[in-house]
Amino acid sequence: MTAKPAAAAARATVYGYPRQGQNRELKKAIEGYWKGRVSADTLRRTAAELRRGTWQQLAEAGVHEVPTGDFSYYDHVLDTSVMVGAVPERHREAVRADALDGYFAMARGTQDVAPLEMTKWFDTNYHYLVPELGPDTVFTADSAKQVAEFKEALALGRTPRPVLVGPVTYLLLAKAAPGVAADFEPLTLLDRLLPVYAEVLADLRAAGAEWVQLDEPALVQDRTPAELNAAARAYRELGGLADRPKLLVASYFGRLGEALPVLAKAPVDGLALDFTESGAGNLDDLAAAGGLPGKRLVAGVVNGRNIWINDYEKSLATLGTLLGLADHVDVSASSSLLHVPLDAAAESDIDPQIARWLAFARQKTQEIVVLARGLSDGTEAIAAELAANRADLASRADAAITRDPAVRARTAAITDADGRRSQPYAERTAAQRAHLGLPLLPTTTIGSFPQTTELRTARADLRAGRIDEAGYEDRIKDEIREVLSFQEKAGLDVLVHGEPERNDMVQYFAEQLTGYLATQHGWVQSYGTRYVRPPVLAGDISRPEPMTVRWTTYAQSLTERPVKGMLTGPVTMLAWSFVRDDQPLGDTARQVALALRDEVNDLEASGTSVIQVDEPALRETLPLRTAEHAAYLEWATESFRLATAGVRPDTQIHTHMCYAEFGDIVQAIDDLDADVISLEAARSHMQVARELAAHGYPREAGPGVYDIHSPRIPSAEEAAALLRKGLEAIPAGRLWVNPDCGLKTRGWPETRASLENLVAAAREIRAELPTEAA
Repeated sequence: MTAKPAAAAARATVYGYPRQGQNRELKKAIEGYWKGRVSADTLRRTAAELRRGTWQQLAEAGVHEVPTGDFSYYDHVLDTSVMVGAVPERHREAVRADALDGYFAMARGTQDVAPLEMTKWFDTNYHYLVPELGPDTVFTADSAKQVAEFKEALALGRTPRPVLVGPVTYLLLAKAAPGVAADFEPLTLLDRLLPVYAEVLADLRAAGAEWVQLDEPALVQDRTPAELNAAARAYRELGGLADRPKLLVASYFGRLGEALPVLAKAPVDGLALDFTESGAGNLDDLAAAGGLPGKRLVAGVVNGRNIWINDYEKSLATLGTLLGLADHVDVSASSSLLHVPLDAAAESDIDPQIARWLAFARQKTQEIVVLARGLSDGTEAIAAELAANRADLASRADAAITRDPAVRARTAAITDADGRRSQPYAERTAAQRAHLGLPLLPTTTIGSFPQTTELRTARADLRAGRIDEAGYEDRIKDEIREVLSFQEKAGLDVLVHGEPERNDMVQYFAEQLTGYLATQHGWVQSYGTRYVRPPVLAGDISRPEPMTVRWTTYAQSLTERPVKGMLTGPVTMLAWSFVRDDQPLGDTARQVALALRDEVNDLEASGTSVIQVDEPALRETLPLRTAEHAAYLEWATESFRLATAGVRPDTQIHTHMCYAEFGDIVQAIDDLDADVISLEAARSHMQVARELAAHGYPREAGPGVYDIHSPRIPSAEEAAALLRKGLEAIPAGRLWVNPDCGLKTRGWPETRASLENLVAAAREIRAELPTEAA
């Protein structure tokens, strides 16, 4: 079947692109700048070279319109705060003294000033810096970055399209600033913010911008009539400006729903919509709204968040239908390509047949270009590409890696009893207290300790053959002894072995499970200069042999205090991997849960009395629409219980979550039936403790008192103040003392000082408590 040619040639474009460079040059330059080894000018030159390289690669691939302004030193939402002048009072002096250092101070904090709060960007593992706003916030326009990057691309002969976070999404992502009433709604500042956006748009128009993209992903979530009215007002005002570029309003990560007719009727020039599985319904909704007559539609038909090749025939069918619904149809990915690695061609260690199933940012760009050509010129023009695509899709469907009959039989045999502890919490907590003998306000850490240069060097030496396995293991043993010795001297109550043997909390396990593939260069930004390599979940999952028992048992042999076994939970194993798209996520989660259940049971059999199964992605993976929450939370909590419910009553199960909004999943946290949960709380000033109390959460909890994502060292007094806030919500007999998250990214000097202060704070508060507090 031949696609009907469009009236004008379809253009290929992308919403955004990975920032780091092929070898993470941006990360290295920024961290070098922080350490004083790289000058500001060198950092800026590196950034400019990376931008030029991206635009050149996109243009050479056949992309007609390249994004600008999506590049960031740390975070694009933070860039937006700078653009609109929303700099918190505590950071203004630093920004005035040096704009670059002030920018990083907002992101990371300093010893004297706390950073902005950080949380997850919708349902992704990308973290953004939360804007702090209040009724007294005064917005001022600063379009320097946006205009400069537009001019850079223009000077290179490209056709640039500046990308801005839209004003409605910006305000919906913001929070009340410290000291502002908690019920303050940032969206009430919209009328104050819109003139600033108008000024930025005018500056871009004056610089030569024909189109500007305004990202409004918050509109794919459930929105109140007042919020939808605000969106209508915003785009009625911006669309009505006399001196403006053409406006493309972009949504992604889901179905626009009730917001679609609002934007379709707005006086803007185009919409960008997600037409992949995550945006199911957008096509029907667009047709029901009467299409976009006289407007441009950018159709996101290539999945911007996963790494599997596109189904060309399916995408072309969608695009063909869309030709009748808009004045002009262009082709893109469903979201920014920020969420996928850069180039699958760099993965030389993956079987060549399997590699043909993978599409990273560069391959997705090529897919977009092929689809645009097929839409414009008909399928005969891309006959060779269609044939190769069919063969690759068939190869994957028939591959042996995708199905393991033994795994499927075991999963099918799961019963309700497999997901229930043998005793309720109220009974098993007494057994755990008697067995562990812990004090009030027990102290612990989340799991990882600093990954030192020596550790990374040892790992590289092993891969290069400069040391053998025995030499490497000796180095790991030395590190474990050092970590345990420090914890004992510092006075921590429940210890960890520090995870020196682990490269990443998901990748480490993926490399030991069947059905997973590991990449060598598949880096994706998590936050700032923190990059991860999500493994690829390609087939059925099983555990051939124990993964953590050896090192946990070794650590326990060195101390009388309990050492936690440390595992990553099934939901996080999925969320921080590129998951298979050929079966329901719940089915995959159960397979991972059974593999982890074997590991949990082996840890217990080896003498481990405290086992932590981390689920930081539980909230992150929550669907953006409320109607889909229940089904997701059912399989997500079931998979956690399936992994952990097989232990004795006196074995204490912990879990951990960080950097997300937990208030709307407290019932799910309860449903996990973990004995202890540790959560990020330092930047949010113990908000989660209050949320747990409001729910009546009956178990033990450790809201963090040490923000590990900042280099600053919290004092004992600061940690004690947070603990006192925690005690207002959680009884002393159920309150733990811990950092927000693992310590892998921190250095040893700050880690030592911060944990010593944490223990001192716990002792201080412990001494203040009445004896009956237990």
